[in-house]
Order: sequence, then structure tokens, then C-alpha cells
Amino acid sequence: MHLENVNVTEFLLLGFENLHSFRFFIFTLFLIIYIFTLSGNLLIILLVATNAHLRSPMYFFLSNLSIAEVVFTTNIVPNMLDNLLSEDGSISLPGCLTQYYFFSSTATTECLLLAIMSYDRYLAICKPLHYSSVMNFPLCCQTAVWAWLAGLMISMVTLILLSKSNFCGPNVIDNFFCDLSPLIELSCSDTFMLEIESFVFASLLTLLPFVFIITTYIIILYNIFKIPSSTGRDKAFSICSSHLAVVSTYYGTLITMYVAPSRKHIFSISKALSLLYTVFTPLLNPILYSLRNKEIHIALNTVLKHFIQQFNKHKN
Repeated sequence: MHLENVNVTEFLLLGFENLHSFRFFIFTLFLIIYIFTLSGNLLIILLVATNAHLRSPMYFFLSNLSIAEVVFTTNIVPNMLDNLLSEDGSISLPGCLTQYYFFSSTATTECLLLAIMSYDRYLAICKPLHYSSVMNFPLCCQTAVWAWLAGLMISMVTLILLSKSNFCGPNVIDNFFCDLSPLIELSCSDTFMLEIESFVFASLLTLLPFVFIITTYIIILYNIFKIPSSTGRDKAFSICSSHLAVVSTYYGTLITMYVAPSRKHIFSISKALSLLYTVFTPLLNPILYSLRNKEIHIALNTVLKHFIQQFNKHKN
């Protein structure tokens, strides 16, 4: 449906219109991924909250990252699944703006949390004697709160500018969620200030944390190679590899979208890239941080044993 010369009150998300015959397969695949994403991230949040052995800065920030992932993916995937089944991609203007806001704010928070986590690893490996005194619980809470507030407040600025825009047709978004670029493209208002503001903030909040993370890990790797024992080097690599894998996937996708050669090319590849960081990357967080993490394994075994004991006790 296209609207001409009228105020748009809803948008039409095309989603995976070109894959109509595969929609049930796509629905099943994304539903399974969403269930595993929620289960894995909620499990990490539960383990960190209930296990005393995981009460360290690294796991505190990991639980915050998991909370952000839960909000991030729940903001997008359920609506996408509903549109796949109902084949009705309509979303109201307020609903579209709300979806964009939560997408933008949680994405910003994740960028900052990943940078904070790299600094935490830098202190743990390069400044071990000062780690406990520097990375104390009050500082962890303050940095986490600032990461969340920065995401919420910066995205609010963009939302306010976007909400002042007029949309008078067409109303079709060739994506499965409301992103900023197609909304700017559909606006019939002057979006110059909005585009400048979003470009500046997006660049700063994507490139600066990424450069900071790369810099800290260059220093970390330099110090790891100075560790005399192979056991110590392997342990340090194991601690950092999971975080690096998440960072590479997440930032690689975001930066690829920003350095795409033209707006035309952005729209041609944005759907595939959006799928990567909205559906698949949130699944990587619990997988990568749990597969090679002995402390997570121990905490999980403790919870499972306690659950089995309580179940047997109740059964008897």
C-alpha cells in the first residue's frame, strides 16, 4: 500500500517478501534461534545473579550484556515472526518509532559495554596487582549505569528529531524492522539535521569504542606473549578469545553498514546484515562465553544438581 500526499499513520514492513514460499521454514528457523537466544542469555543472567563464584566484574558486565541482548532481540524478532505468519507487515507510526528507539538504545549500550569489558580484561591481564582496587564494585555499577544511560539518552535525541518529521507517502519499508535509514528515506521533511546528528553519534559510538577495543587488545596480546609459561598464555587467550569473537562479529557488521559505498548499496545488503546482528549475534553471546568457560560450567552444574535434588526431594 502506498500513500500519496497524506499523513502516514502506519508503515508496511516487507520483511522476506521475496521468500514467500519459504516463510514457514524461515519462521521455524528464527523461532528456534530466538528460543535459544533467550534461554542462553537468561541462563547467564540467572547464573551470575545466584552463584557467588561468578560475582566478579567480568561476569557482572557479561550479565549486563545479556540483558541488553534480551531486550534487543525481543524488540525485533517476535514482531518479525508474527509478520511471517500473518503476512501483515503493518506497524503503526508510534510502534515503528518505539521499535527504532529500543533497537538504537540497546545497540549503543552494547557497543559501550563491549568497550568496558575490553578495559576490564586489560586491567586483569596487564595490571593484575591493581585490578581489585581499580575495578571495584562501585566502579562496575557506575560504568554499567552510564552505558545504559548513554544509550537511552543519545537515542532519545535521535527519536525526538525523527518524531518531528512528517511522513506523507510512500509508507513501505523494505526490511523486517524499523531502522533509521529507511525512515529518513521515507520522510518528506527536511532531515539534514537528523542525518548529521545520527551520522555523528553513530560514528562516534561505533568507531571510537571499536578503536579503543582494538588498542586495548594489542596491548593485551603484547603482554600475553611476555608470559613465560604456556599454561598462563593459554588461560589468558581463553579469557579474551570469547570477547574478541563477539566484538568482531558485532562491530564488523555495524562498520560494514556504515562504510557501504552508497545508499543504494546499503539498501541492497542491509537486510542480510541486519539479520546477522539482530538475530544471529545475540545467539553467539551465551554460546561463545559458555563453551570454553569452566566457571560457567561449574556454576551450571551446581544449579542443575540443586534442581535435581529439589525435584527428587519433592517427588519423594
